[in-house]
Amino acid sequence: MWRSRVVLAALASLSLAVGVVGTAGAVGGAPAPGVAAQAAGRSVGLPPVVSHVPTDEKVVFITIDDGWVHDPGVAKTLVEQRIPASLFLLPGATSYDTSYFTDLVDQGRVGVENHTVNHPDLTTLDAAGKDAEVCGAEDQLTATFGRAPKLLRPPYGAVNDDVRLAAKACGVKALITWTYDFTTWSETPATPQLHSGDIVLLHFTPTLGADLQRALDAAKAAGLKPAALMPHLKSAGLVP
Repeated sequence: MWRSRVVLAALASLSLAVGVVGTAGAVGGAPAPGVAAQAAGRSVGLPPVVSHVPTDEKVVFITIDDGWVHDPGVAKTLVEQRIPASLFLLPGATSYDTSYFTDLVDQGRVGVENHTVNHPDLTTLDAAGKDAEVCGAEDQLTATFGRAPKLLRPPYGAVNDDVRLAAKACGVKALITWTYDFTTWSETPATPQLHSGDIVLLHFTPTLGADLQRALDAAKAAGLKPAALMPHLKSAGLVP
């Protein structure tokens, strides 16, 4: 199957080479460009790179990556507070405790999306490598959750037109980066002031419970509520 996808990406690359050039997205973990780049992506038929959703609604979008740490307290918060969240999962991180995530999907309002198989910088891979990572994760997540993911978070926010072409060949409708990263790595980051349409990045790490609470508190302070991402992407005209 990957061969047909690689051929599709190669043909699309040829169309770019003869004069239709899109705008690259995030590189090296930096947030992707805004609405102008998204519009450019749509104009050449590529899925947009979205770091912020243009909306007048008082909403913010919670996204959580990877899936390695399965904290029952986090699951309880998501379910009991009915927090809409997009989970960009690595298939391997879900395989040793699949029920943690299937229960979240069944009981809450979370959705499972694509974060590749092995978390590589996709811009460094050839067409076959991109296909294996993106389409491979799509196939595994579909088998586990019964739904094909339509959104991709490129690892490290690393995006270029070749990545977008590969994503399109794998059925991706939009590549989602982020506005602010609330993850505690070596130290807790400063809490930014959130605005309508911001995309919050979190990770399934040991500090997720505290990081999620900081994000929810920041949203509340700004008068914002967590909302489901895909319906707002559609309302903004970013995905069909």
